[in-house]
Amino acid sequence: MKLKDKVAIVTGAGSGIGRAIALEFVKEGAWVLVSDVDHSGGEKTVKMIRGQGKEASFFPADVSQTEEVQKMVSAAVERYKKLDILVNNAAINTMGDSQMITEEVWDKTIAVNLTGTFLCSKYAIAEMKSSGGGVIVNIASVEGLSGFSNQLAYSASKGGVINVTKCLAIDHARDNIRVNSICPADIETPMFTGYVDLEGMEPIKKHMLTWHAMRRFGKPEEVARVAVFLASEDSSYITGTNLIVDGGWMCGKNLDPAEILGWK
Repeated sequence: MKLKDKVAIVTGAGSGIGRAIALEFVKEGAWVLVSDVDHSGGEKTVKMIRGQGKEASFFPADVSQTEEVQKMVSAAVERYKKLDILVNNAAINTMGDSQMITEEVWDKTIAVNLTGTFLCSKYAIAEMKSSGGGVIVNIASVEGLSGFSNQLAYSASKGGVINVTKCLAIDHARDNIRVNSICPADIETPMFTGYVDLEGMEPIKKHMLTWHAMRRFGKPEEVARVAVFLASEDSSYITGTNLIVDGGWMCGKNLDPAEILGWK
């Protein structure tokens, strides 16, 4: 029970990594406010939690909108009387290079992924300071660490999240607030598997697996357990750090010529 009686907000918890984090947090004793723009997904996550005999509630919010973020944070405090943990997971993935992507798509990607992280942190920190401290875990991406073809806006936004994490950690260490980020690689979420499992995608999927030294995609639960570590006292002397959860994606070029040629 690493998070016993802690109160957490998890954004983008209607599916994928966010849902896995919410489920892991309640297993560890936390009270969770599930948030997402997807009402049905968020409510399903809460139903899954309550099905385990745990407590959670759902609050719909678009993290790019200041008023909605303020209401989300207030809802958590009103229901659970405090706020100990924020997980900034809500994000959208968009594709395109500088010539393909529209300004509207760029603005939306930055608004949700980066401004959303700022807004949620801003209003959560105000509550955490008043109650003696807290923890923020930001979900970034390996694409925020390395340039990636046709992922201009997404990579830029996630690179921003990593540096926002560092700045928040510096600014609020003396408020007893720790801030860290996680950089996953390819994780088997509905959005990702819905793409790589499309008809005709098998050769691309096989090639993508070669990017990972472990030769498999990650599972949402594997990211969630890292989030538990960063949110708990197990990481009490860690702040401003970015943990890479990528199956060896960032190690370098993991291509095995024998494997590509079909020799093994």
